[in-house]
Amino acid sequence: MAWFVYILRCTDDSYYVGHTEDVLARVQCHQNGRGATWTAARRPVSLVFEEEHLSETAAVARERQIKNWSRQKKEALVAGNSTTLKALSRCRGLHGRPKM
Repeated sequence: MAWFVYILRCTDDSYYVGHTEDVLARVQCHQNGRGATWTAARRPVSLVFEEEHLSETAAVARERQIKNWSRQKKEALVAGNSTTLKALSRCRGLHGRPKM
């Protein structure tokens, strides 16, 4: 059974990152106010990204990784902008702020 990581854009333009086995059913839960407290207060939501994983463990690890990213980095992922994503992935402690 496949697992998915997904990103929702909320009505206040914030992002919500989650994981599930059934993306469409989970998005509907969020739309109905039963998905998460965060999204219940920021409806309607729209699905802007989904990514398939082979196990729940892999999906949860990826969800945690994305949740720790900056808004700018999440936006690059959603847009499929690998150049910006790579630039934002550089260690700022070693390389300073990325040039864009």
